[in-house]
Amino acid sequence: MTTIHGFADEGFGPVADAFAANVAGGAELGAACAVRHRDRLVVDLHAGLADARTGRAWTDGTLVVGYSVTKGLVALCAQIARARGLLDLDAPVGEIRPEFAVKGKENVRIRDLFSHRSGLMALDADLSFADVAAWTPVVRAIERQEPLWEPGTAFAYHPLTFGWLTGEVLRRATGRTPGALVAEWLAGPFGADAWIGLPEEQEHRVARIEPPEADPRDTAWMEAALARPAVVRSMTLGGAFPPLLIEDGHPGDLNARAARAVEIPAAGGVLSAKALATIYAAAVTEVGGHRLLDDAGVADALAVRSSGESWPGALAHPDMRFSTGFMLDGIAHRPLLSDASFGHDGATGSLGFADADAEVGFGYLNNRFGGIADERANRLTAALRRSLGS
Repeated sequence: MTTIHGFADEGFGPVADAFAANVAGGAELGAACAVRHRDRLVVDLHAGLADARTGRAWTDGTLVVGYSVTKGLVALCAQIARARGLLDLDAPVGEIRPEFAVKGKENVRIRDLFSHRSGLMALDADLSFADVAAWTPVVRAIERQEPLWEPGTAFAYHPLTFGWLTGEVLRRATGRTPGALVAEWLAGPFGADAWIGLPEEQEHRVARIEPPEADPRDTAWMEAALARPAVVRSMTLGGAFPPLLIEDGHPGDLNARAARAVEIPAAGGVLSAKALATIYAAAVTEVGGHRLLDDAGVADALAVRSSGESWPGALAHPDMRFSTGFMLDGIAHRPLLSDASFGHDGATGSLGFADADAEVGFGYLNNRFGGIADERANRLTAALRRSLGS
């Protein structure tokens, strides 16, 4: 039997029970879950293996790639930049990045980039991982790209281009890359373990991610995805990454040091569950004397910008709901705590979010893909709802 390490404060036992059930049921290889309620860490749990190949245990210091959980960190940075007067989310992208405003992109707003409405979910260019590491080649490929639909008229999830679309705007507005902003604005005030572009001295702490176990439902979904060229290109950035972002020997393998070292702002964040919970709690309440978002930022994070059926060339659930960079409650396959919740999940089944009413930050990370029917995070969120009596 796998041992559960950590604690859950009185009243938060249901979260510990749900975490233990996920582990006991064989759904987890290694995982961690943390909850911060106001300025208090009330849940901090971990269990299992950080690396199935070596038998290395998941410890209190283990980090893991969060996949699209990273998008939420970038969106938080955008709200902080807005509050500091550095970024107007409703301005045309061309005002801050003139090279972008060509080939049908003249009227794209900065907010469109964050809410998956730019029409740039996939690029025609064949890119390499060397292009990703250099940053500028991806930016230039975006500038050359014609939108797949008229920007602002539809939406579809931008799995990887989101990072360079939003990250380059943040770089122009602040003079710093997304990785530097996460370090200074999100992680630094709390001593939190969160990076986009992992320092080499932290590399030994990172868990190895394993692919999903075979499931006919996953096979059917992948076949449907591979039948849509825009989806394939959106998931690989034209060949720079393998489809799941993990593949031994591929230059874009997120299980390798080379990929974790560079800034991949849509999917490459490396962090701990405790850091994720702390950062999201600080978005809506004071933590250690710091609060990240002002009231206007929280309101904007909760305002629906994209919802319903997505662009038909994509492959997505019909009930997706996005604000400016965040997933919102009301998505059938990913319920959050309440309609005051905002955050983002990741491809492995990971999840981070804040709830403004409950003044809670939640973080759950793991190192095994769960597949199309993955309920691990949902069970934890439901347990947190019971714990809070909401």
